[in-house]
Amino acid sequence: MAPAPRSLPEGRWRWLGRVPFGETAVLQESLRAEIREGGVGDTLLLLEHDPVITMGRSADLANVLHSEEDLAARGITLYRASRGGDVTYHGPGQLVGYPVMRLRSGVRAHIEGMAAALIEVLGEWGVTAHYRGDAPGLWVGAAGAQAKICAFGINVHHRVSIHGFALNLQPDLHAFGLIVPCGLTGCAVTSVEALLGAAPTPGAIAARTAAALGAHLGVTFTAQP
Repeated sequence: MAPAPRSLPEGRWRWLGRVPFGETAVLQESLRAEIREGGVGDTLLLLEHDPVITMGRSADLANVLHSEEDLAARGITLYRASRGGDVTYHGPGQLVGYPVMRLRSGVRAHIEGMAAALIEVLGEWGVTAHYRGDAPGLWVGAAGAQAKICAFGINVHHRVSIHGFALNLQPDLHAFGLIVPCGLTGCAVTSVEALLGAAPTPGAIAARTAAALGAHLGVTFTAQP
């Protein structure tokens, strides 16, 4: 008799709507502490951010092409984040996901699991993307004419990861011209809307994305308010 399949660990996912970056940074650290103490299980946060440029731990300020005052005049804040990576932009129309969870495998497997889930979701909308380990993210297009559609960046402490990904559905792509995206000179950035002419809103695909992430990260995520 074949052994019964092992059930996946239980987790929860929440749709937060549109929230400031700093608020979610505090929430993630709080959740990480609770997970370490056994107070809560793995938690996936899905959301949109108010316009913000974030700088990762290895970010070069020279990759932010405008002053903080100029950005503020445009309604964009500047925030130094604890995630890895360089500079990126977040804003409305971008699905941001933060799996706050204890890693069962390594960091690479965690990022590749997120990538596989999002490749699956994009494929359902007719977008073919691939993961590049040399420039962590999801890319579309042929070699020599690739554009980035999703960025990744995490922070792991005591084997509990925070931060995650930012998937471009229908954000203002002009905002990426204010930075050198991910520190990659000449990096083109695209979105589902730019590729197809239309795109779902982040909230509309939150549940499907949570299911795909759970399948590829080894967690059964249940929706919670």
